[in-house]
Amino acid sequence: MDLIPVPRTAVPDPQGRRYAFGPEPLLDAGPGAEGVARWLRRELGAAAGWALPPAAAGARGDVRLRVDPAAAPDGAGPEAYRLEIGPDGVELSGADAAGLFWAAQTLRQLLGPDAYRRAPLRPGRTWDLPYARIADAPRFGWRGLLLDVARHFMPKDGVLRYIDLLAAHKLNVLHLHLTDDQGWRVEIRRHPNLTETGSWRARSRWGHRASPLWNETPHGGFYSQDDLREIVAYAAERHVRIVPEIDIPGHSQAAIAAYPWLGNADVVDTAALGVWDDWGVSENVLAPTEEVLRFYEGVFEELLELFPPEVSPFVHVGGDECPKAQWRASATAQARIRELGVDGEDGLQSWFVRHFDRWLADRGRRLIGWDEILEGGLADGAAVSSWRGYAGGITAAEAGHDVVMCPEQQVYLDHRQADGPDEPVPIGYVRSLEDVYRFEPVPPRLSPEAAAHVLGAQANVWTEVMEHQGRVDYQVFPRLAAFAEVVWSRLPEPESRDWAGFEARERAHRARLDALGVDYRPPGGPLPWQRRPGVRGRPVEGAPPIV
Repeated sequence: MDLIPVPRTAVPDPQGRRYAFGPEPLLDAGPGAEGVARWLRRELGAAAGWALPPAAAGARGDVRLRVDPAAAPDGAGPEAYRLEIGPDGVELSGADAAGLFWAAQTLRQLLGPDAYRRAPLRPGRTWDLPYARIADAPRFGWRGLLLDVARHFMPKDGVLRYIDLLAAHKLNVLHLHLTDDQGWRVEIRRHPNLTETGSWRARSRWGHRASPLWNETPHGGFYSQDDLREIVAYAAERHVRIVPEIDIPGHSQAAIAAYPWLGNADVVDTAALGVWDDWGVSENVLAPTEEVLRFYEGVFEELLELFPPEVSPFVHVGGDECPKAQWRASATAQARIRELGVDGEDGLQSWFVRHFDRWLADRGRRLIGWDEILEGGLADGAAVSSWRGYAGGITAAEAGHDVVMCPEQQVYLDHRQADGPDEPVPIGYVRSLEDVYRFEPVPPRLSPEAAAHVLGAQANVWTEVMEHQGRVDYQVFPRLAAFAEVVWSRLPEPESRDWAGFEARERAHRARLDALGVDYRPPGGPLPWQRRPGVRGRPVEGAPPIV
């Protein structure tokens, strides 16, 4: 059936029979299925030319939608579904509304690549489906992708497109990295300079930070509050949660350029700073003052209003890669260390994170941050994004904290896909499609109790060398299809996985990506327009360490 992710069970009809739809199929949507019915009418309606009118009372629809907790396979929980195709048509049953939506994604895959088009390719054609029984449920509840929209801004329509691409692969978390040294991307009305000044930089390094090349075109953009409300509503309709990230106390030069008093003005001339035009980690970090805390409390107050808890239960605060040189030199920072009684500059970083840990918890949200936040201790409800390897996630899980595994050595999709000379701006270790398919989110040395704290995993896409959507597509696909199978399906141990079987299904899946207009990396390497000859990257040789 060429399904990605592979379902838990899929039983085809031994006689190879098929159900043929008539020219005007009827849709029967039960209670709780209204959202999926709207989605089917919009997406399949466009591709097949169907109106999918409701079946009359007492009549059997060609497509039947049901929300039924009994739809979950044995041992499965939320997001489970069943799909049955037979002589009476198609019945989709979800244990909840999300499960029903994933069943609709499977239906679309079974209909073939033409079901991903925006208009009928062959008006009047007969659509049909193979008889089959499918029962399915996800392995993990957190199946995510991080999009870095701070280094290179992705316009709103691009974000909406990526939500659709996540949903097509049964991924359910979009982590938006909204702020960094190189740009601030969210409108905060009480602090308008964050976008008036902080969302634009004068130029950008072209390639890795060791490259001598520059793109002198100013770069920037931001999402208005209504843009973000639209993104959140669009994601909610597709059962995708959004994790907004505001990075503190490092990765903050864009904010300091907008409001110089946020920085360590007793050490550097913060008024002379602009939004950073280079890559890497800026030395300019937030000052450890009460005024800075109040400023960011205002930021988070507006953020929480834009990202309601049912879509964004977690809020990411970064907490990583905070250089300490300015704090060591700052009389204000040193006085703060003595006043708080914390353990030096590392203690100041922990103080920042713990403040917002409590602040968010008081408002019914859960803080999540990069694994450096472990170093100062965390409140019970805080969670950890384990990016430097597995070690931070292991430490956090053994201490009873929830963890999202996203080790850079395994699932950073900005890392290059092959060792050839034509790979555009090659960064990091080679992470091939097969490498990603063999990624295992739960390290074998975790105790069973700790393993229960692994919420799932996330692939991260940092965009320093991805200047537009096509470059993001190239780095993300088709590897995201392999990642989706890893976090959805219950696969055997990495060395025992059926790579040949996945490779064959991925070959068929490329036709769906073609229909969706995804500029993926071809198996034979980049096409001429996907290359970046002469633009320096930073490849790392050898196999990545397991740390």
